[in-house]
Amino acid sequence: MDEHDIMSRINALVEEEHKLREGTDHTDDERTRMSKIEADLDQCWDLLRQRRAKRQYDENPDEAAVRPESTVESYLQ
Repeated sequence: MDEHDIMSRINALVEEEHKLREGTDHTDDERTRMSKIEADLDQCWDLLRQRRAKRQYDENPDEAAVRPESTVESYLQ
């Protein structure tokens, strides 16, 4: 997945998240989906940062890999 693909995925997830958050009464399924979207976004942003860092330091960005949700969810923001 290249940067363009990652950004497309991020944009789609953000759009879905905004649609889900429009309402005020959320079902359990919607809350579960919003949590999943947040985790997926964290993974996408992390992958994008990895790729950019590898390119900056003359490494192969294709060697960047999606890290587990448990790893990216514990990052401080």
